[in-house]
Amino acid sequence: MEEKERAANNRTLILSEEEKVSLKKKLVTEKDLGEKAAIINKTLNGDLLAMLKFIPDEFADLIIIDPPYNLSKNFNGLQFSSRSEESYDAYLNTWFPLVCKKLKPNGSLYMCGDWKCTSSLQRAMEKELTVINRITWQREKGRGAKSNWKNAMEDIWFGVKNPKDYYFNIDAVMVKRKVLAPYKVGGKPKDWEAEEEGNFRLTHPSNFWDDISVPFWSMPENTDHPTQKSEKLYAKLILASSKEGDMVFDPFLGSGTASVVAKKLNRRFCGIEINEEYCLWTEKRLELAEKDSFIQGFQDGVFWERNTSSFMKSRM
Repeated sequence: MEEKERAANNRTLILSEEEKVSLKKKLVTEKDLGEKAAIINKTLNGDLLAMLKFIPDEFADLIIIDPPYNLSKNFNGLQFSSRSEESYDAYLNTWFPLVCKKLKPNGSLYMCGDWKCTSSLQRAMEKELTVINRITWQREKGRGAKSNWKNAMEDIWFGVKNPKDYYFNIDAVMVKRKVLAPYKVGGKPKDWEAEEEGNFRLTHPSNFWDDISVPFWSMPENTDHPTQKSEKLYAKLILASSKEGDMVFDPFLGSGTASVVAKKLNRRFCGIEINEEYCLWTEKRLELAEKDSFIQGFQDGVFWERNTSSFMKSRM
């Protein structure tokens, strides 16, 4: 990838040539794999279908998938082209059933998409799993459109193998919201607390999330990946649907957010990514996570709304 000229305060991840050589040694390629190959807490660099053959069935407690959407997009030289809905359905069918085999009987799976491909994702999920819910999150990044509404939402489909036996911890993903019109009973706060930074209420999250910031240049988690998901977004999925020590698997790892967040939250992880440079970014982020487990937007066991915590602002 051609090196970009960046502002002095741009915190986007950059690798030196020396780092690339060192980090490449950590990657697991197809030639490294065999019956006893180490894949736990590893980044697998290779083609998805080829690498899946080396991953045991019922391997993962939680699978997070951010596949190429049905859009024309250049992933660091690898071009994915938009296609008909029928063709995209067929594309999903080439790999999604195989990925589902890697999920434990009581495991959970989340799959990301936008408005154009979300119906295809739902159809693919319903063939293999029981759909539990659809999360919609507000994606504020992007330009407006002159002849259409600006696309500012994305979906995450939530499915399980056994709807009567799966892990879900809503208390691990409580949201801390600012109270603009505090209500009192008998002169005392009703379901809120007064703090130095304002009045706040802890609430259970719904399936609409409006507190997610898409990674951008001033955030240390940012990379040049064109569709990078935020650590805060994935932290909600991992905390709600896995326990410490569980295995988190991402078959389209990209720049490594699923693995990095799993590491920060004391889960095991494994990811597959075909692009070598993205894998190197992942390994660098994993190294950084060993020294700093901070997740922007998550503090003291709760998720803060954007721009409501002075501590969060100090880390930006």
